[in-house]
Amino acid sequence: MKKPGNESSEKRSERLYQVVIKERAVKQLSKIPKKFARKIDEIIQSLAQEPRPIGCKKLQGYDDVYRMRFSEYRIVYLITDTKLIVEIIQIGNRKDIYDKI
Repeated sequence: MKKPGNESSEKRSERLYQVVIKERAVKQLSKIPKKFARKIDEIIQSLAQEPRPIGCKKLQGYDDVYRMRFSEYRIVYLITDTKLIVEIIQIGNRKDIYDKI
């Protein structure tokens, strides 16, 4: 029998984060070719279940800002664990995405 108040790993995985996409990121996503944009959208939606999936990296110099890679594109996002929110800040090509943060 489990002690009350202890969350099992199954219950933790059921917590869903709310994914919020900033207007700027929506505009950036609309400029990406559709074949890449669909996969990027899938990655963004998957962040609701696992905001720190395998392959994500924490950006140095920022608190709780991470990035995911897909092809030559990057998804930069902020995680607020206390409110269960993943906020997509930017989406763009790797060559210039970090200049705009």
